[in-house]
Amino acid sequence: RAMATVRLVSTAVRFARTSSVTGIHASRATMRRAPPSTARAVSSFKSMVPTASAATPLSRQQRGFPLARRSVRVMATVAGDDEDEAGAYRSPPSDVAQFVERPQSPGISISPQRDKLLYTFRPPPYPFVSELARPELKLAGLRIDETQNSRSRMSGNTGMALGPMPTSEAEIGVYSHFTGIPSSATVNYVSWATNGKSIAFTVRFAGPDTPDDERAPPELWIADVDTMHCRPLLPGKGLNTLFESYSWLDDNTLAACVVPSDRAVRPARPPTPRGPRVQTNTGGVVAQARTYADLLKDSHDADLFEYFGSSEFVLVDVATGTVTPFGDGAPRTHTRCDPSPDGSFVIMEELLRPYSYEIPCGRFPKRVWITNRAGETVREVSNLPLADSIPIAHNSCRAGPRGVNWRPDKPAELYWTEAQDGGDPRKEASPRDITYVADMFDEKGPQVEGTKRFQTDLRYGGVSFGANGLGILYESWYKTRTIRAWVVDTLGTADRPQRLLYDRDYEDSYTEPGSPLSRRMPDGTYLLAQIEGPVPIDGWAPAKTPKTNDTNDKVKDATATPRLKPEPATLWRTGAILILEGDGASDTGDKPFLDLLNLDTGETLRVWECAGSGALERPGSVISDAHGSPITMESLKILLTRETPSENPQYFSLELGGSVSGAALRPRRISDFPHPHPSLVDPPKQILRYKRADGVDLNATLYTPPGYDVSRDGPLPTIMWAYPREFNSAEAAGQLRDSPNRFTGISPMSPLVWLARGDAVLD
Repeated sequence: RAMATVRLVSTAVRFARTSSVTGIHASRATMRRAPPSTARAVSSFKSMVPTASAATPLSRQQRGFPLARRSVRVMATVAGDDEDEAGAYRSPPSDVAQFVERPQSPGISISPQRDKLLYTFRPPPYPFVSELARPELKLAGLRIDETQNSRSRMSGNTGMALGPMPTSEAEIGVYSHFTGIPSSATVNYVSWATNGKSIAFTVRFAGPDTPDDERAPPELWIADVDTMHCRPLLPGKGLNTLFESYSWLDDNTLAACVVPSDRAVRPARPPTPRGPRVQTNTGGVVAQARTYADLLKDSHDADLFEYFGSSEFVLVDVATGTVTPFGDGAPRTHTRCDPSPDGSFVIMEELLRPYSYEIPCGRFPKRVWITNRAGETVREVSNLPLADSIPIAHNSCRAGPRGVNWRPDKPAELYWTEAQDGGDPRKEASPRDITYVADMFDEKGPQVEGTKRFQTDLRYGGVSFGANGLGILYESWYKTRTIRAWVVDTLGTADRPQRLLYDRDYEDSYTEPGSPLSRRMPDGTYLLAQIEGPVPIDGWAPAKTPKTNDTNDKVKDATATPRLKPEPATLWRTGAILILEGDGASDTGDKPFLDLLNLDTGETLRVWECAGSGALERPGSVISDAHGSPITMESLKILLTRETPSENPQYFSLELGGSVSGAALRPRRISDFPHPHPSLVDPPKQILRYKRADGVDLNATLYTPPGYDVSRDGPLPTIMWAYPREFNSAEAAGQLRDSPNRFTGISPMSPLVWLARGDAVLD
């Protein structure tokens, strides 16, 4: 059997000891989503796909059947053993090909009015060899396809369709395809207009059957929801999607980021260098630096980066197709165009010279400014220098204004944050971060000076805005794995002091309280979802008390982080009832839940919980918020996914209808996606719990081929996949962050593909 370079071990696995000088390490199965203020750690399996050999079944091509497509999708590249196949790509056996050739389930997007489903159809997951073989420009941390002026190796959709939000079994999977989209087109950057009457998207042509002279930058198209017809908005004018694509200013106007109309010829490398490559450190600054890939190497690379990064903006009338310039029309390396909620102002960003040979473009000098609807500059927000000395320590950030955004609860009010420690977490500072606000409609005009609104002693992690000045402020600190949430007044009212909601270890998944859900507003923004009207009186649980390290504890830990204690509201009572969704991690596996949270008392009421009996159900977004309607216990609907070990995830509508008895609820199904690999439906899996040699409790998941019997079949070749993760405590490392009811989905890049060849996988 020809196999990739992997280690084969018996299913009677001997768990190897793992040591680390930086902390406790555990496998991928112990990871959970990081809190909103921290980066999420996402792991993926390496590509390990078996190829056909003399000992494996012949492929369709080898048996005399034609391939489904004349072009080859990438699976593995091996030198042929036979003389006539030397150096050729080889087709996999049919039991492996199923993971590559089958199209993926379509994506679903719910309309702003929550009455329609937009389906985007996706091709098989592996790219064509011809796409991977295309030349790439590797500039400033980016990889660019210069024929399309976009990121290279972009995925995309093969088509779009529209159907009703199902209210009965007969409407599930019922949809109509849009007309006008070329059959060979690839669709990207799909978005609804706020009124739900139009859908914008881009069209480009790629793939093995597209010659270079037909490859061009993506074009902006529009779909009419009533007529189901699509048409180009800027015929013959391509978008520069390297950093931006387009933005909705209102229901009828798009700001499009286009390739400059008078762009010169691509810069050619001079036959001789212009001069020596000079790097200076005249300031004598000493700073640790990370290693980055695909950086600029010389001045010619810098010219190419500026050439392909330059763009200009135009405004497009969706109804008439009228195009007008936006701003002064000067080409710039635009990286952002973000309209205010009311469409009156726009946040603009651009990258500036001098560039750097040592860091990627995200740290190049940057200018941020505000324009009015005509593109005229009304406010300069920041002009940041090259950020080449940001410490490599966790919680480091760029000095100066960062996170410049529009408040979702105001027509046009900016907010941004500035580090008081220079972005260096090693420096003592209190406060460490200050967040400012500035209203563009202030009586002093858009140039009004920023007003201090929030401050944090840990690193600022964002604000969730609600109605009537309600907000939840987050701060976190990596070294202690701390996350804090504060109830704050976003209007700056004097008699509304901020109040601690919780202070906890974000690695402790078993005590995770859940995250507040948001709701869509008529202008397309999202605010904290709040229950209005009556709520149940009985069944509320008291506010949770954080873990402490005081003298009453039976076992004291001298290294434990002191926790602040939340207190109920006294001066400012919000009256808010929020909706929390959580993973419900436990020793027996995940049991996701929905809670109501009384923001004033900290009490919670569980209104729904996954039963955990053979299925994993996970709540998502609120879908009973159409037209800005109030969310009540009677009207509350939540988008839900449901999966089992043998059934792939499907979408459901969880309609609470005032009930708080999770067992009595029957979610209404709204999707019926086919099984992605029907010939390998239910590979057995087992969650293993074990103790490492140093006493740390860990866990793993063992997958075996369907029908495997250890007494009959004996030991199997087994792929062991273990990726180290760092935790602050042995307790956190040993927590189970998975569910035995999770669907065993197998992607082409997963080692679970080897189950089809009769092997076992230990994750």
